Amino acid sequence: MKRRRARLSLDEYERGVLAADRSVFAQAITLIESREEEDGKLAQELLGRLLPKTGKATRVGITGVPGVGKSTFVDAMGMKLIGEGHKVAVLAVDPSSSVTGGSILGDKTRMARLSVEPNAFIRPTPSGLSPGGIARRTRETMLLSEAAGFDVVLVETVGVGQGETAVADMVDFFLVLALPGAGDELQGIKKGILELADAVAVNKADGDGAARARVALGDLRSALRYSHRKRPSWEVRTLTISGATGAGLDDLWKIVEEHHTAMEASGELATLRAEQQRSWMWSLITERLERAFRANPEVATRLPQVEDDVFSGRTTPTKAADELLASFGMARTSD
Repeated sequence: MKRRRARLSLDEYERGVLAADRSVFAQAITLIESREEEDGKLAQELLGRLLPKTGKATRVGITGVPGVGKSTFVDAMGMKLIGEGHKVAVLAVDPSSSVTGGSILGDKTRMARLSVEPNAFIRPTPSGLSPGGIARRTRETMLLSEAAGFDVVLVETVGVGQGETAVADMVDFFLVLALPGAGDELQGIKKGILELADAVAVNKADGDGAARARVALGDLRSALRYSHRKRPSWEVRTLTISGATGAGLDDLWKIVEEHHTAMEASGELATLRAEQQRSWMWSLITERLERAFRANPEVATRLPQVEDDVFSGRTTPTKAADELLASFGMARTSD
């Protein structure tokens, strides 16, 4: 018989997180990740208490095509920041893990220096969650990290071609890493991702890759001229870096700091975070309504046949939705 994990009291969780007690901090994150209803209630009470102690970190999202060197970059950037007196939390978002089980523990082992650094914390995404569940737990882990004194939070999207919007919606600064190369290699970066970016950095700009990185940088700058600007007050910055040698990391972090200062001074940072909170609320409402809808006995009984009717073309999606919503007890309203 599986033994029940002992729960701490609310006061013990709060004191431990605020004191940056790593054991209690880890238990608090486990509490947030738990699917048990009682744990969920306690986790929300804890977050409510800790909320006034959050919000002081610089939140940076990181994405890039496979092979771009995200783990090497995060390891190098994290160690640079720790060397300057920062405490760094690294959170990985992998929407594909709900299907595949994820492979982000491998990323953690590739951050060899950062994973053993006492002023760093690396948290992979729990597998088996819905994309909405992953985003929620990452957001809440971010708040716990800030309450525990981590003043830089790096949120890495690990899923290939997934999760960029979810990460962009929970950070202040969104960084896209690109490969050194031009033409087809550059097409690995989707236009939509470029429109989320606050900066684009061509990684692996060292050795034989240095010349190709400069060419890629020129191509990126040309592409960005035709890309929709994320916000009028900020022009997307581009540069070359090397996670392996550390070249360009100082310049990149200066860009992050410049962006943070400008956003804070204009009031845009507070507005951005408030909008993210509101968006988060609605995403939770949507997720929970769908869960309740699918769990409804009448809906569950009719759903397979209605889905089959839509799939085979025997009915329209609109009529099918109306039928299922009526089973749920929701009257049809005009769109």
